[in-house]
Amino acid sequence: MGKRITIAELQSYLWNSAVLLRTSIDAGAYKQYIFPLLFFKRICDVYDEETDMAIREYGNEAAEFPADEIHTFIVPEGSHWNDVRMASENVGKVIMEAFRKIENANAEKLQDIFGDGAWTNKKRLPDWLLKDLLEHFSTKTLSSENCPEDELGQGYEYLIKKFADDSGHTAQEFYTNRTVVHLMTEMLKPESGESIYDPTCGSAGMLISAIAYLKGQGQEWRNVAVYGQEINALTSAIGKMNLFLHGVRDFTIVNGDTLASPGFIEQGQLQRFDLVLANPPYSISQWDRAAFANDKYGRNFLGIPPQSRADYAFIQHIVASLKKETGRCAILLPHGVLFRNEERAMRELLVRRDSVECVIGLGPNLFYNSPMEACIMICRMTKQPERRERVLFINAINEVERKNAQSFLEERHIRRIAVAYEKYCNEAGFAKVVSIDDIAANNFSLNIPLYVKPEEDTTAKDTRTVQECYVSWLASATRMHQCYQQVNAMLKKVDVGNA
Repeated sequence: MGKRITIAELQSYLWNSAVLLRTSIDAGAYKQYIFPLLFFKRICDVYDEETDMAIREYGNEAAEFPADEIHTFIVPEGSHWNDVRMASENVGKVIMEAFRKIENANAEKLQDIFGDGAWTNKKRLPDWLLKDLLEHFSTKTLSSENCPEDELGQGYEYLIKKFADDSGHTAQEFYTNRTVVHLMTEMLKPESGESIYDPTCGSAGMLISAIAYLKGQGQEWRNVAVYGQEINALTSAIGKMNLFLHGVRDFTIVNGDTLASPGFIEQGQLQRFDLVLANPPYSISQWDRAAFANDKYGRNFLGIPPQSRADYAFIQHIVASLKKETGRCAILLPHGVLFRNEERAMRELLVRRDSVECVIGLGPNLFYNSPMEACIMICRMTKQPERRERVLFINAINEVERKNAQSFLEERHIRRIAVAYEKYCNEAGFAKVVSIDDIAANNFSLNIPLYVKPEEDTTAKDTRTVQECYVSWLASATRMHQCYQQVNAMLKKVDVGNA
């Protein structure tokens, strides 16, 4: 069947498939073609592996067994990788036909998983190029024995990141800094048997991180049900493939707009989950505010967000999707949600209902093409008694490493933040437990520096370019202006009240 593939070999093999497309396809479109071919190859190689195993164990009797008793996925006659590889003309059409046959034969699991790439566009994908791609992928056997699920999953994640790096501005559509995701997972601590949901799941990286956490803890993970919704059809397909390649089987990923049409409904109500991990799109203005104002699922319980920023629409959707006893969430958000005046009333209600457990401020440059400093908001439906009527603020702006023009969290950063959250106590220059009364005294601003100023890092070396420093300064100046506007608005209210 072949030989065991090392991680380095796998990464080179996968990236070289994309290199073949460079003269014909824009970098942003690589994923439309490479991911489906990779998944197709994996399905067929595992199918062959399962056939061989059945023959070794049962001999000729194996031919009489129903296909679904032997195989993870059904590969209909004439739609195997080897069949497609034999095509000499109209190769794109042959590939598409094989994809649709496999999807139809595995409708419950694989419907629409191969996406809708323009495989028959010979100007973009001439027969010779597709033949080259097929031959390249044919150089290795992607069986489970040669390439176990976790290792293939690592290779797939590597390819996602490479595509993100190569495609620039499109990266954030389907890729979130994995070290930040790791932090969020460490703080929520998924448990065996729980349900996990991501309402804007992209390539399912957060869901996979939760599964990886359970594996790392030696806990049973196969009984965890994961759910996700993604507005982009191609990205939702990528997410499905990612889960399958990581060995996850109990999942449901739906394609659609979470705000306009939530995909998980039970008896006319939002389905509720134990744990939610999310990185919603930041401050979008293209959304149906009028429909949300009359939301039949009651997701406007805090109020109606402004048309220019849907952040609190996503926050409300997420909180409304949590189970009452075990529900908790970690949401990656822009800093503005913590202090913008136009969202103050909603923020007040969220704090007063004692849903906010922790707010963490992250360092700059953790996101593609943006120096912005994001924050993580952790909400919990039922807090521990000692945490009630309190919010923990963590100023982790200095907890970041930068190498080769990339910023990320090292394990020591993740551990420090996670331990501070677990201890839930004051730490000078880093963490502060604040009562709701004290937050009320600050007009319900959750702006982290109001409560805990960052410790000075005297050892850190600034390796940013002049341009990066300028962009970071500009972002800081914008935040300062927003804070000034907020304070000015507060003073005006005081003046009016005294008049």
